[in-house]
Amino acid sequence: MISARHGDRMWAVAIAAGLWGSSALMREPLSAVLPAPTIVLYEHAIIALCLTPWTVPAFRALAAAGRRTVLAMAVVGGGSSAGATTLFTLAFTAGDPVTPQVLQKMQPLFAIVLAVVLLGERLRPRFALYAVPALAGAWLLAFPDPLAVSVTSAKGAALALGAAVLWACGTVLGRLAGASMDPVHVTTVRFTIALPVALGICAATGSSPAVGAAQAPLLLALALIPGLAALSLYYWGLGRTAASRATLAELSFPLVSAVVGVALLGAEPTWSQWLGGAVVLAAVTAMALARGSAAPTGVRAPEPAPEPARVSSP
Repeated sequence: MISARHGDRMWAVAIAAGLWGSSALMREPLSAVLPAPTIVLYEHAIIALCLTPWTVPAFRALAAAGRRTVLAMAVVGGGSSAGATTLFTLAFTAGDPVTPQVLQKMQPLFAIVLAVVLLGERLRPRFALYAVPALAGAWLLAFPDPLAVSVTSAKGAALALGAAVLWACGTVLGRLAGASMDPVHVTTVRFTIALPVALGICAATGSSPAVGAAQAPLLLALALIPGLAALSLYYWGLGRTAASRATLAELSFPLVSAVVGVALLGAEPTWSQWLGGAVVLAAVTAMALARGSAAPTGVRAPEPAPEPARVSSP
């Protein structure tokens, strides 16, 4: 079981997801002038370039981890990284800065089911005390009027739903890979695999790879802050956090995104969205603070494998 005595790192997952929320500052203005596949291509190219020193040892570690981990990382890199990020970026063209965060409404449900099926995690009734309020709050946060979803919101939700499935797979399969690989290796393999997939998506959609000098700083910031920095922290935390808990911690993503949208992007949330944000914050904080040896948050997971030896030099 993953518990306090094993150094649960749900807090690190929540901080990393919060960093993802800052991506709206870069992604929305970029999506106004560049095709979504082009943005995603450069995002992955910059990160893959930064991780080049670890590429060879990372793929050696992947080969040694076995076929199951290889398949998991193929899905994480091609689907959860390149595919999901493309869908999410497209969602910014379908509505206001808050609407794309609807993907978080369904992602935890998919991730929890996959965690039970693939990772053998067991949920206790107590888990519902955190999951139900968190999901309800995410719903309120996603839509200005949660009882009357508009066509525009539905379009954004449709794009985000695909991203939700793929990112849910990323949470669970990333947890699986992290059991036998160093976090920096997981991050490196993810973006190295994702880069040719992103290039293929760009070519298949006819998206021009040309960018102007004005977009370069935003692309660099997008890649390094909510990209490389956040994912490095995320995989470090995920290695010691049950996937079912981690996926609720990731709700800090839409919460921070909403704050960014209000403070810096001119979004005007309704009272129900404010309420939803407060509920998400309360549920995630309560779960992060719950500790003990008897599954205080209602999740029991298999014992984590010992952390792999770090490679001293790239």
